[in-house]
Formats: sequence, C-alpha cells, structure tokens
Amino acid sequence: MADPVVAQKAPFGVEVEEGKSYWWCACGLSKEQPFCDGSHKGTGIEPSKYSAEKSGTVYFCGCKNTKDVPVCDGTHAKL
Repeated sequence: MADPVVAQKAPFGVEVEEGKSYWWCACGLSKEQPFCDGSHKGTGIEPSKYSAEKSGTVYFCGCKNTKDVPVCDGTHAKL
C-alpha cells in the first residue's frame, strides 16, 4: 500500500488531555478514527505519536495527506 486511504475529507476534532499520548492513524484503515487500531499492519504505513502539551481540542487530519502530521493543514480541501 503506497498511499493512505482517505478516512474523511474533514478533520476530526478531538478533546485531548495534557500529558497524554495519542497514536494517529496514518493509513486510513482504522475503525477507531482518527486513532490507530492496528489495521496498518502489512501496509508499510505506520501511525504517528501525538503528545498533548495542553488540554483542549486538536483537529487531527482525516484525509491522511496533511504535511503537518498529525494535525489538519487544510489539504482535504484540495482533494
């Protein structure tokens, strides 16, 4: 699998907690979007760790094509 699957053409707004780590799904196959559930195994695409520096809403990329991994950079608007 060379390219990730677009999970949705919009970001996922998620409340994160300061000091916690989250594993963002980079392949687009996870049933637990925007987070990894292990579905990437065998795809050659690995999840990305996000460590929350403060509590609040983070907009994780849903199209899996962001250049600012793992947060949305607006790339979905060009797909």
